[in-house]
Amino acid sequence: MAISNVISVLLLLLVLINLSNQNIKGIDAFHQIYEELQSESVESVNHLHRPSFHFQPPKHWINDPNGPVYYKGLYHLFYQYNTKGAVWGNIIWAHSVSKDLVNWEALEPALSPSKWFDIGGTWSGSITIVPGKGPIILYTGVNQNETQLQNYAIPEDPSDPYLRKWIKPDDNPIAIPDYTMNGSAFRDPTTAWFSKDGHWRTVVGSKRKRRGIAYIYRSRDFKHWVKAKHPVHSKQSTGMWECPDFFPVSLTDFRNGLDLDYVGPNTKHVLKVSLDITRYEYYTLGKYDLKKDRYIPDGNTPDGWEGLRFDYGNFYASKTFFDYKKNRRILWGWANESDTVEDDILKGWAGLQVIPRTVLLDSSKKQLVFWPVEEIESLRGNYVRMNNHDIKMGQRIEVKGITPAQADVEVTFYVGSLEKAEIFDPSFTWKPLELCNIKGSNVRGGVGPFGLITLATPDLEEYTPVFFRVFNDTKTHKPKVLMCSDARPSSLKQDTGLLAKDRMYKPSFAGFVDVDMADGRISLRSLIDHSVVESFGALGKTVITSRVYPVKAVKENAHLYVFNNGTQTVTIESLNAWNMDRPLQMNDGAL
Repeated sequence: MAISNVISVLLLLLVLINLSNQNIKGIDAFHQIYEELQSESVESVNHLHRPSFHFQPPKHWINDPNGPVYYKGLYHLFYQYNTKGAVWGNIIWAHSVSKDLVNWEALEPALSPSKWFDIGGTWSGSITIVPGKGPIILYTGVNQNETQLQNYAIPEDPSDPYLRKWIKPDDNPIAIPDYTMNGSAFRDPTTAWFSKDGHWRTVVGSKRKRRGIAYIYRSRDFKHWVKAKHPVHSKQSTGMWECPDFFPVSLTDFRNGLDLDYVGPNTKHVLKVSLDITRYEYYTLGKYDLKKDRYIPDGNTPDGWEGLRFDYGNFYASKTFFDYKKNRRILWGWANESDTVEDDILKGWAGLQVIPRTVLLDSSKKQLVFWPVEEIESLRGNYVRMNNHDIKMGQRIEVKGITPAQADVEVTFYVGSLEKAEIFDPSFTWKPLELCNIKGSNVRGGVGPFGLITLATPDLEEYTPVFFRVFNDTKTHKPKVLMCSDARPSSLKQDTGLLAKDRMYKPSFAGFVDVDMADGRISLRSLIDHSVVESFGALGKTVITSRVYPVKAVKENAHLYVFNNGTQTVTIESLNAWNMDRPLQMNDGAL
């Protein structure tokens, strides 16, 4: 009997481990599920912390951007949306259009669960413009058994620039997981591209146990898709690869983006994946072998958790598209919530899209750089500037004459000599985040910390600092620059319980900035919009988005400062700051 019991226990453990590895529900790691709250709708929303110039629906929950595309003079943004409440659930493909990426009009939903192949959910995907056919949506549907399937949808009228109506043909699905695959971890097809061998290709994210996988599928007619013999890439111990993105960048043209089907010798490819077990995104640069359908990372940056990121903060499930109008690649990303679930429901909304960003390869050819699209500058209003102003140790200078809760700030710092920089011992195992936690904005250093204090009260009861700290790397004999956006002191709001849903998410975020500072200068730009601070270090080499919910530093009570807590005097070589106006039209309409 004892042996039988042991065997039973072992068998049960094996089943539990298998269930854990397979993640049968599929969405537990994807989003927290609060079934009792999914349909708590609101008539009106609380505007206290609601952003003014970032994209949001009129109310309720928003997450992943789906298949942004430029078509017949309009930018189309599709996104995951809960029609009934401010938590994840009841997800459809909402649809909005714009002529300028600033003003948005909401249209009728594009997709919602209705067929056997998506009755359990219409999840993320993409849009491809297919010659002779027009736009085609590729998306993940979930059937009644919670198996994830890849489907397509076509516009009812491809000549309609608004693409108001979409049809889901009955010959769906176009790709189903085979017996070797994880049917509950098979989702988020990328924008497809056409290759010279006559095939269309798309990438789908997946996992097998703890190995992250990007499968590649091929088709000649955009209906019949076949999985390649091998994944285009995979990596052990990285978990589910959500929302993959795969696109080329130019090694010679650092001003323009490339379309997916571009073929040339002077290119690299980017593979980006969203890791659901870390809730961050990572990317590598490498080479794509079309004949073998294999992607090989360069190897000079880690392929996995310690790799490069599009954004080191509250940012996930991003998606790029090629803008034919201006010959650029544009990135959309979801700034997920940091507020409590209870407060999300009370305020009637959750989540937003970051300001669209251009994507280019840095001139070093070692990383990408990101910058807000130029159209956002049309919202700039009142303007103040500051030039050649020294900030000594412990000083902070207020930026007056603008609305600090809704602003665009660009500042270039001159630090001069780096002799006082702290030593960065190569034996340190500290990661950027650990360094930021240990050496925050109030911990005196040599060169830094210096930067901006956003959404602050005058007595600094609440504040969100965005700052640099410069170290001297004894191994490379070059500066090692840390950038932090620290939400820990951002709010006086008290947690209401011990569960995750009852606690605010107030982390510090950090990343290193690959800049040699040979001229002693470094720049910082922050877009501040009530509950979101998007910051771009060194012209977009390192980007950090923070979501914050101050109690006192709101609306006209918010303040903005430039500060220096290092022994080395820092000069504000130039500072330009603007009020940001609300767009004339922000997604009002048919939702």
